[in-house]
Amino acid sequence: MTKTYFTGLNALRFFAAFFVLLHHSETIRAKNGLPNWEQYSAFQNGTLSVSFFFVLSGFLITYLLLQEIQRTNDVSIKKFYIRRVKRIWPLYFLMVFIGLAAIPLFLNGIHYDYKMPYDTTTAGILFAFFLSFVVNAQFGSHLLEPLWSIGVEEYFYLIWAPFFKFFKKNPLKIILSVFIIKTFILLFYQFYSSETSTFLLLKEVLSMLKFELMAIGGFGALYVFNHKNSLTNAWFFTNFAQILFFSLIFIRLFFHAYFTENQYYIFTIIFQTPILAPYTEGVLFLWLIMNISLNPHSFLKLTHPILEKLGDISYGIYMYQMLVIFGVVLILKKTLLNTPFILSTTIFYTFTITGVLAISWLSKRYFENYFLK
Repeated sequence: MTKTYFTGLNALRFFAAFFVLLHHSETIRAKNGLPNWEQYSAFQNGTLSVSFFFVLSGFLITYLLLQEIQRTNDVSIKKFYIRRVKRIWPLYFLMVFIGLAAIPLFLNGIHYDYKMPYDTTTAGILFAFFLSFVVNAQFGSHLLEPLWSIGVEEYFYLIWAPFFKFFKKNPLKIILSVFIIKTFILLFYQFYSSETSTFLLLKEVLSMLKFELMAIGGFGALYVFNHKNSLTNAWFFTNFAQILFFSLIFIRLFFHAYFTENQYYIFTIIFQTPILAPYTEGVLFLWLIMNISLNPHSFLKLTHPILEKLGDISYGIYMYQMLVIFGVVLILKKTLLNTPFILSTTIFYTFTITGVLAISWLSKRYFENYFLK
């Protein structure tokens, strides 16, 4: 079995991006005094969804590198970086321009009182070097907030391809080394504390560099690559395993707030223990990726053409959503405040989802594809 395309992962990309949209929608509605559903678990999965993207990136990039090593006994770092640049940089820098220049000018032009939470010069330099996660750690939430994960992935790509080129005979050691080093760093910051601003900033930045989740995805890719012919009968694809893992994912997505509030012991250990919880979620996401794309008997099939198309524009959905949400609130705030809750929510999501999908489709077709071709 030679895999070059993993069925169903485009759909998973879309769902992850959509959960981020829901999270940001309710957070922004709450900040603007609008009726909201922020307290419900389904609308609190933004960070969790980004963790899924990290696991998925580690899985796919590692698998592609392993395929290249098998085919050529080498890794072309130049070609690897060019592919990443074409896919990621155009939209990333377009968003930086919009967030740092276009939007401030527009808001100033309509005399709207909104102050960006960051220093433009400092943020511009950090964004230019893909240190977008530092912008978030230093200045907090802002309209370009989603870009932080893009910066993390870029630095992961920066080290991952050279590691596989120069240590191609020991891919497992590469993956385990990254995982172990990051785990020790997290443990250090868990048990050592300081109130200095430098320490707190560094701690926040290092916690955002989710290389351990990408290493989990990389381990899954290595396992799949080395067990191509025996995966169908794997124990983790059995009906019992599917019931267990799908149930855990469902509970985490839709009942997290309830179980957290009521302090259920097992749930607290699995999903709230520092360091352990992100790893548990990472393993569940890795299983989800493998089960959806490789298990012919998966309970959940995500092969519908519409889901494929939505997944194809998921990068745009993830990147543009904050701007669209902010725009909808800016234009319709008075209407939404003076409308009954259900109708207000319907109006808000109708304009938000339609706007995000339309802009993402146009962006993919007429902007992103230009560079990809």
